[in-house]
Amino acid sequence: MRNILLKELTLSASPLPYLFILFGLMFFVPGYPVLCGAFFVCLGIFQGFQAAREANDIIYSALLPIAKRDVVRGKYAFVLLIEAAALVLMAVVMVLRMTVFAQAPVYLNNALMNANGFALGMACVLFGLFNWIFVGGFFKTAYKFARPFVVYIVVAFTVILIAESLHHVPGLAVLNAFGTDHLAMQMLLLCAGLCCGILMTVLACRKACLRFERIDL
Repeated sequence: MRNILLKELTLSASPLPYLFILFGLMFFVPGYPVLCGAFFVCLGIFQGFQAAREANDIIYSALLPIAKRDVVRGKYAFVLLIEAAALVLMAVVMVLRMTVFAQAPVYLNNALMNANGFALGMACVLFGLFNWIFVGGFFKTAYKFARPFVVYIVVAFTVILIAESLHHVPGLAVLNAFGTDHLAMQMLLLCAGLCCGILMTVLACRKACLRFERIDL
């Protein structure tokens, strides 16, 4: 497993997934849907899958002396590393906005979602959906990826729209807590989002392994 992951990191991956990690800094942008940063990270991973497909990476990996399911696990491990790096970047920005920039007028007057625990938890959900819909969908054929990514785009922006709208619903203003307000609730929402993302990823990886083992390359 270690060797297949090293192959993904050094041989299969294009520079774009690494570069698009920086979209995690969109949590700094006021007056903009911060969750779009998570979508752009996924877009970078998608571009990496496209480059790997054109290089026949899946066939090359399947010819290595490893189990076919390890090819899938290697891809998922690489995707998770990129997403984890982006989440760390988002978390750093979130902490800065909750502390150092807690009194910045540009954030106090922000009508859209604040960079808080709920936002970071929803970013985890978006990553989990990507791992389920796109990565899992790719391994139905190990070749076609346009359709699962289009489906992910529709689902992701629907989730972003709902998440951005929830705090305007009476009684749900706590979802848009600013700074360290309602910190316990923010951390609870973050943990809930993280658990959802992990659950979707684990289930998707298991299903993708079964699908890939049935494919005749």
